[in-house]
Amino acid sequence: MTIKDLHGRRLGILGLGLENYWLIKWLIAHKIHGRIIICDLRDITTLGEKFVELNKYEHITWQLGKEFNQNLDRYDILFRAPGWPLSCPGIAQGLKKNKKIVVTSPMKLFFDVCPTKNIIGVTGSKGKGTTSSLIFDILKTAKKRVWLGGNIGVAPFSFIDKIKAEDFVILELSSFQLEDLHRSPKVAVLTNFTPEHLAPADPNNPNFHPSLAHYWISKFNIAKWQSARDYFVVNEKLKLKLLKWEMKFGKLKQRVSYFGVSDLTSGLPGQHNRENVDAAEVVAKLLKIEPKTIAIAVKKFKGLPHRLELVAEKNNIKYYDDSFATTPESTIIALKSFEDPIVLLAGGADKQADFKNLAKEINKRAKFVVLLNGTATARLRKEIIANGFSAKKIKLVKSMDEAVMTARDQSERGDVILMSTACASFGMFKNYKDRGEQFVKLARN
Repeated sequence: MTIKDLHGRRLGILGLGLENYWLIKWLIAHKIHGRIIICDLRDITTLGEKFVELNKYEHITWQLGKEFNQNLDRYDILFRAPGWPLSCPGIAQGLKKNKKIVVTSPMKLFFDVCPTKNIIGVTGSKGKGTTSSLIFDILKTAKKRVWLGGNIGVAPFSFIDKIKAEDFVILELSSFQLEDLHRSPKVAVLTNFTPEHLAPADPNNPNFHPSLAHYWISKFNIAKWQSARDYFVVNEKLKLKLLKWEMKFGKLKQRVSYFGVSDLTSGLPGQHNRENVDAAEVVAKLLKIEPKTIAIAVKKFKGLPHRLELVAEKNNIKYYDDSFATTPESTIIALKSFEDPIVLLAGGADKQADFKNLAKEINKRAKFVVLLNGTATARLRKEIIANGFSAKKIKLVKSMDEAVMTARDQSERGDVILMSTACASFGMFKNYKDRGEQFVKLARN
């Protein structure tokens, strides 16, 4: 799709999230002559400043509330936000009535119109944000012109007009951005793969994968369209999975490089972060970056907020914010990162995850568990107790203030207070960032 294909068309914007918001801003800046209809379940009040800003344009209209996904057959092109399911009944009904509708997304259009082909895409169940950011820092240290965007929270259309042909673009890509992607980046990175997004958790972004196989296929889209000149950088733990894929679908065309565990000096805790560093190091070497430059960037890299982040140390007790850990697998990794006794904050909204292995790890490594109230918490508590953990060492709380206060009461010098919930945040908190920010504020007080 090119910019010319958008002129004079009726463009349905499915969900006014960050990516679609910046897409609209780009369409306005480029004077696209067509109608823009914003479809969103939220009302005017909830949309707030975005509504006020965009409502002043005569060619923008709104389809809000209960009618948000109705009569989509009236539009020529639908731009789907990542949180908007491809399986949406409104899309299916629209395609049934009008088979000429094109269903696409801001990310698909970005791949079509991006001024540079030097795109590095990073995905994985966990670690993609850290790895993307580290690759960005390494290239910046090497004096390259480089941009960072995608699922990391920066919409690519917010900087697309500044990109030059020789620039590098680093994209953190979620499975929902990848599931219908029709192009692959020049360098694709797969950090790891564990069960995730198999049930809807966020009421504002209800997308999910109906099966683990569907989730894997969506992730693999990052490399599916690569040519023999491209690179696929993969965790060595996934060698067998890739071999099975090749046995079923044929040998991969692109050049595959595996990464393991880095031995570079880094301030990031945990085995998983040594894997993230190695992934970034392999990418940098493929791009001919000097080893000394890589080492300098890795040593300086501080990590990302809410990813096993040391946020406070008081009375020789360390507080770690790992609010981004919304799966049991992520919390297991966090628990394994410490030798010191752990007071764990866990629990929250249900994503239909299996807590058995997490309960075993908690029994080995935690001295006390503070459970945040949520739809998954009772199930997690039951599993922890079933693995031999004393019910007397578990406390259910209804606020972050109570959680941190309880954790302090149960800890002593040399302990780690770790918030790594293994669950989604919705219910008690707006999102994982809100949960993390509340924890950090209380930890530092």
